[in-house]
Amino acid sequence: MSMNFDVLVNTPEQTVDMKAGLQTFQGTSETIRHIAEALLTGKSPERLSYKSKIRTNLKQTFKGSYGQTFSLDIYDAELDEKFKKIGKKNFAELANYFVSEALYLETQEITQKSRKIIDSLGDEADSLIEQLRVSCLENAHEISEKFGHDVKIRYRASRENQIEIAKLNQETVLSLQAKPENKTEDLKVSITRLNINTGNGRLLIEDEEETVAFGFGVIYKEVKLEAKKLFSKNLDMNNGMERENWIKLKISARPIKLKSGKIVKYIVTGFYND
Repeated sequence: MSMNFDVLVNTPEQTVDMKAGLQTFQGTSETIRHIAEALLTGKSPERLSYKSKIRTNLKQTFKGSYGQTFSLDIYDAELDEKFKKIGKKNFAELANYFVSEALYLETQEITQKSRKIIDSLGDEADSLIEQLRVSCLENAHEISEKFGHDVKIRYRASRENQIEIAKLNQETVLSLQAKPENKTEDLKVSITRLNINTGNGRLLIEDEEETVAFGFGVIYKEVKLEAKKLFSKNLDMNNGMERENWIKLKISARPIKLKSGKIVKYIVTGFYND
């Protein structure tokens, strides 16, 4: 089984700095391979080896800004069957989900099939997201950080049809530099998304317009059942209701902030009914 991708660097000169370019291509390759290994083996690898049965290979390049095609190839019959069950379209959707989560971006609505695959990973989904932040996406941002060029990672469904998995730029690189604050904040929030297996999701703070990612500071299975029920109940009760009628929860949480002061995620430390 083989799946084709490309990396497109938005530069009018159709050239890029070689060192930064190679590091970006390496980071892109690592990102796709880490996601594939986690989905197919159920574990997020700490290191990638040339001996792996899941590898990426450079392909013939193409014109248009500066780009490089590559493929994800599976060299194991059992893993290949798992990949076929996931399907290329769903793999692209899952890759978009995990990269977006790693960059604290709002994720698109995904299919039920992809949701079940994410849920089946359990805590390994969090491990994968952290691994993407630690090295893969840092490398993939090299061109954006050093030279200001936007980088697109795309699934090449055909020569005419490319599906964007991620867009990296000088803004998204800042997400990798986010740091947790020591102090907690008291907030009134509504839960807008919740993964019942990992405890990660998104919430809307009272009087705000944009949702923010949230999670718990411990493994989700160690979170009190009371909290799990309270958060899932809030999501269910607000489903289908107009925003102005949403029911609020009171929580205490530590923010994770960018250098600019923008909050990209909250770590929930306490909760109680309004």
